[in-house]
Amino acid sequence: MAKGENENIIPINIEDEMRGAYIDYSMSVIVSRALPDVRDGLKPVHRRILFGMQELGVLHNKPFKKSARIVGEVLGKYHPHGDSAVYETMVRMAQPWSLRYPLVDGQGNFGSVDGDNPAAMRYTEARLKRIAEELLTDINKETVDFQLNFDDSLKEPVVLPAKIPALLLNGASGIAVGMATNMAPHNLGEVVDGIIAYIDNRDITVSELMEFIIAPDFPTGGIIYGYNGVKAAFETGRGRIVVRGKAEIETKDNGRESIIISEIPYMVNKANMIEKTAALINEKKIDGIVAIRDESDRQGMRVVYDLKRDAITNVVLNNLYKQTQLQTSFSVNNVALVKGRPQTLNLKDMIVHYVSHRHEVVVRRTQYELREAEKRAHILEGYLIALDHLDEVISLIRSSRDPETARNGLMEKFELSEIQARAILDMRLQRLTGMEREKIQEEYRELMAFIEELKEILESEEKRMQIIKDELAEIKDRYTDARRTTIEHNAEDFSYEDMIPNEEVIITVSHEGYIKRTVLTEYRTQGRGGVGSKGVSTKEDDWTEYLFTASTHNYLLIFTDHGKLFWLKTYAIPEGSKTSKGRPIQNLINIDSEDKIRSIIQVGDLNDADYINNNFLVMVTTKGIIKKTTLEQYSRPRTNGIIALNIREDDQLLRVEMTNGDSHIIIAAKSGRAIHFHESTVRPMGRTATGVKAIKLRDVNDEVVGMVCASREDASLLVVSEKGYGKRSPLDEYRITNRGGKGVKAMNITEKTGFLVAIKEVVDSDDLMIINKSGITIRTPVSNLRVMGRATQGVRLIKLSETDSISSVEKISKEEDHEVIEGNIENNPEGLNEGDSEVNPTES
Repeated sequence: MAKGENENIIPINIEDEMRGAYIDYSMSVIVSRALPDVRDGLKPVHRRILFGMQELGVLHNKPFKKSARIVGEVLGKYHPHGDSAVYETMVRMAQPWSLRYPLVDGQGNFGSVDGDNPAAMRYTEARLKRIAEELLTDINKETVDFQLNFDDSLKEPVVLPAKIPALLLNGASGIAVGMATNMAPHNLGEVVDGIIAYIDNRDITVSELMEFIIAPDFPTGGIIYGYNGVKAAFETGRGRIVVRGKAEIETKDNGRESIIISEIPYMVNKANMIEKTAALINEKKIDGIVAIRDESDRQGMRVVYDLKRDAITNVVLNNLYKQTQLQTSFSVNNVALVKGRPQTLNLKDMIVHYVSHRHEVVVRRTQYELREAEKRAHILEGYLIALDHLDEVISLIRSSRDPETARNGLMEKFELSEIQARAILDMRLQRLTGMEREKIQEEYRELMAFIEELKEILESEEKRMQIIKDELAEIKDRYTDARRTTIEHNAEDFSYEDMIPNEEVIITVSHEGYIKRTVLTEYRTQGRGGVGSKGVSTKEDDWTEYLFTASTHNYLLIFTDHGKLFWLKTYAIPEGSKTSKGRPIQNLINIDSEDKIRSIIQVGDLNDADYINNNFLVMVTTKGIIKKTTLEQYSRPRTNGIIALNIREDDQLLRVEMTNGDSHIIIAAKSGRAIHFHESTVRPMGRTATGVKAIKLRDVNDEVVGMVCASREDASLLVVSEKGYGKRSPLDEYRITNRGGKGVKAMNITEKTGFLVAIKEVVDSDDLMIINKSGITIRTPVSNLRVMGRATQGVRLIKLSETDSISSVEKISKEEDHEVIEGNIENNPEGLNEGDSEVNPTES
């Protein structure tokens, strides 16, 4: 090699060169490809497509043009990349399931929600949507900066004027280098209201903005399950939003149920979802489904899951949510370019930057219009001067040798500018008529008023902000539509719980397992012995079995006769009127079809260590087995419930009570005997323990009917028989015996009274709610029922037909605002023993 051949070779460090090259590449991807601009919400390719379509003239009111023609226009002028990148972007902008507000009006096959590919660009046609033209409005009024295209032959906009807040409306997604963006779409009406609220109050908080912009609004609808992710996304720019498909239950004539899916989560491929669900069914990972059908058509989406006859609908649906794409999560990551730099933005940040951009557009548009108006006014002033000296002007023009001489003569004689002189020479002769002169004068007057208005706008920020608000309100009136995505708050959303008043409600559970909550004021007070008022409407073979009061904010611990425990928030129970049927309990908890609710305990804060370690759950079975366990053992809610008590095959759980460890326990059997012992004689056991014997039953047909954990000194014991007789006796009449004994007589059982059905701890301030199997309810004050001997028969509490019997007895707190309705007391009430006297209901 000759000396000097390598003199132009410059040695460099390869590490430095690669670092610099990679940084250049990264910045190119970040700024020019993957991230949207916070001002117009568009990436460069979207912006170039929309601008290219406007330049091509394919507006919403013009004929469609071949997609290949549009793609060629964009490629050749502005976007030097692959044609598939441009076409696929344009296709997505035309898909109503991809964009909340599509920007391109497509004609032909533009794909489907099942993932079908669109037709080739030579087959399809497109034009701009009207809403897309709002992004381009005033672009020719110097409202935005332009830059040279890739070969410096043309100019393209750096950003669009964006009369609509496209970033919030349609969102964006993209993967850059070292960062990514995933922004959710929102409802136009809500976004406009939020922006106007910000303009009216610049110090508005994100939580206040959320009163207007409630949550993302996905084009495919669906249900946002839980609000915490939405709140985090709005406040920080990052959050995980759980989205569910919309499911409804249909019951066929043959009694079988089907789950109907009418909406699916955003960006889910419907065909893939169905295919993967079928695979899970074949693998036995999802049970209870016998067939899947896709009945979707032009009228809407409809995916049908036919269920087995013995399938529990709620369990199957929860499995679909858990294991298939019927439930997905949308991870919000609001990263956008702010002045060319990527930033993570919360809800208010995006609104602030958009309003700032619109303000700049309004200022630049007003300045442009003022310049153009002043130019036109300058020419009109020249016209008016010429018309005022018409004969002299005509004479000067006629005597001039050429146009340049005439122009100079006009400028010198009438002190006109060159522009005015040229305009006068270019003026047609018809403008010299009287009517045309009046038009010029009218135009000049209007123009001067317009110029004054433009100057006022430039001098007042308040006027400029009002213009932004007026334009947004016009956009809302023209394009707004109803929200598609609904919001369903789950039990973990404490912010939702805060919106629910903490009040006492009545929970009703029927024999067939229908549950509801009812406001306490729907029930009126009646006198003892009344015929009652109509309660829940039931089928012939159904009746109200459990009725109790609960607080809406508390947890309910639901125990079944198989010894299982489920957790449920009170407010999660659907509200219904006193006469409504309610909803099946299987729709709220995953209870087996052959299992049955036995007891429901309401508890406070399960996270309070002192509370859960110093309170106990005492359980008793129908065969007289008792168990005591700390509440802490049951303080960790699980979706599918837990085993609360191991029960023998011939036994079942009857009653559960919560105690503080120092209660007197009274357990009664249907034979009319009751046993009384102190709680301390039952030691605390583990969650899965079986328990110890509480009472010795008379025979194999005898069974426990109730348990009372008494802790109040002023309380008395109420016993009720199945034929409607009852009485209350002092607690000390039931002598304390050893646990496991036969007990003492609680009621004199006869054929007239029937077997014992209930035992309750009551005080004078309580009311009794008695419900029989035909659904009739009566509410009567306990104070109307005087205290009598332990072994007496009692008095009639409610009138019953020969075929009817009492279903449920519950005590509730007396409300002063309840109307007292006196019942019809029999002249000779049955059931009074010798020495007993009739109770006067008015004494209460």
